[in-house]
Amino acid sequence: MKTVVSIPTHRGRVLPGPLVQRFGTIWTVRGFLLLQIAILLSMVSIHFGLLIGGYDHRVAGATELILAAVLLAAVLLTWMPAPWSRRPATAAQSFGILGVLGGFLTIAAGVGPRTMLDLFLNAGMLLTLTGGLAITLRKP
Repeated sequence: MKTVVSIPTHRGRVLPGPLVQRFGTIWTVRGFLLLQIAILLSMVSIHFGLLIGGYDHRVAGATELILAAVLLAAVLLTWMPAPWSRRPATAAQSFGILGVLGGFLTIAAGVGPRTMLDLFLNAGMLLTLTGGLAITLRKP
């Protein structure tokens, strides 16, 4: 037996069951975006010397702050109507992947900070961005 779930809307209309099931996916995407923002903000606080001392690198912190702002804008834009809600998340996470790959490039070139903490944080950020992008691109 198949159960159909529906929820009332603000005008008293009821959404059909398949639309209700799509809410879980967009909330997962928003959760990934919020996790990515939290990781980037921790990286910003480390590179500005607020969380851990000795890892100061203002340029890396400023870059990570820009990436966090882009992801925050994407979270806010996920409340657009259904066909448009995933596009900002896809664009922001793709931009974030490019930013993290740029970070790896600067580490490899010796321009940026070359500590194990930076490598670990960049690798974790790349994994969460890639996982979030995979979930965002998944068909509802």
